[in-house]
Amino acid sequence: MSSRGAAPIIGDVIAEEDVASTGEIVDQPTGEIAVSRFERWVERVSTIHPAAWLTGAAWYTPVVSALCIVFITGLALYGLRAGKWMQSIGGAAQLLTYLALLIVPFVALGRGMITEYHPFAASIPPLTALNLNFLGKMALGALSGFEYVAILAGETKDAKRNIGRSVLIASPIIALMFILGTSTVVAVVPKDKIDLVSPIPQTLTIAFGGLGFASIIAPLLIGLLLLRQIGNASLMFTGTTRLPMVAGWDGLLPAWFTRLHPRSLTPVNSILFVGALTLAFTLAGQIGVGLQEAFQVLENAGGIFYAFAYISMFSIPLFAAHRMAERPKLWLRGAALAGLATAILYSVLSIFPIIDVPDWRVFTAKVVAVLVVANLIGLLIFASGRRRARARMPNPAFAESLPTDGF
Repeated sequence: MSSRGAAPIIGDVIAEEDVASTGEIVDQPTGEIAVSRFERWVERVSTIHPAAWLTGAAWYTPVVSALCIVFITGLALYGLRAGKWMQSIGGAAQLLTYLALLIVPFVALGRGMITEYHPFAASIPPLTALNLNFLGKMALGALSGFEYVAILAGETKDAKRNIGRSVLIASPIIALMFILGTSTVVAVVPKDKIDLVSPIPQTLTIAFGGLGFASIIAPLLIGLLLLRQIGNASLMFTGTTRLPMVAGWDGLLPAWFTRLHPRSLTPVNSILFVGALTLAFTLAGQIGVGLQEAFQVLENAGGIFYAFAYISMFSIPLFAAHRMAERPKLWLRGAALAGLATAILYSVLSIFPIIDVPDWRVFTAKVVAVLVVANLIGLLIFASGRRRARARMPNPAFAESLPTDGF
């Protein structure tokens, strides 16, 4: 859409950034979350507490991260025949663990761990850079993604009407789920002790720990969360590995990305490329840092890539309306302006950490370096594609008439 609403070069760079955001496993770095949840599961079921023989080893985090990514890549290569089962299991696990999370405050009240629980207590936070950073992460990181519904538009009856209705129905439900889930975490876990990588397993461990035989609930639920994370990542990975293939069809990326496996008919080269990119980003983000910082580096860089796509999309009704067949209505331009402002807010503030790190400047430099390198790669791919397209033109005069967009 960006390539049609704006310019081809923007569409190419946005396509590259969408691939990169998947490499980061946008707003949920799979390797780090799987590492943390597997660690908590081991700590709950192991007789050697806190299982430092495993989770404290230097090889633990990169090895578990790599195994998770290799497994997800294999599922994607095999196709939906296997992937749909993993995704369905992950969806069921998510519902079960969320229902368990809803009863945690009442368990904590009954055990005397907390004295009160007010899930809908509201207050106006002070206007600080940190709180604005949180606002951007909630607005774009947690409450975005509805545009992915359009992928199924071809299989939807009266898509223009029903997809819009589905968003209106789903939005308050999702907001309510976030409010109740977050209120549970902050009610049980002290705010300065919350694990930003795996807050739900942390909350379940605290709530159900020390209950004798019933304490087995915690490792079971954490195991379900691990399945949920892998299933969710499999769904995101499978969907987004099609982006390079589609970009190849449109001529924005080389045709190499469009080649299908002869048996499974999956875009094998596109899947392998995104899998390798995911593994590279994950392992690079762990160099010289702890799990929390590695998570934040990947989370922020991947989220900014995603925000860049939103900036392009929301800019079309505001600055490229003349390219559209129908002039955008006032309410649409107002919504686009709000979305654009939120995406820019997120992009600017997400280069800074929200956790304590040894040096915030090193953290910021890592995020910025990933952004710059990925966009340079996108520009180089675009320039290379244009040169190949011109070389294939039989009429030099016609080739010269192609727009260059600066190249």
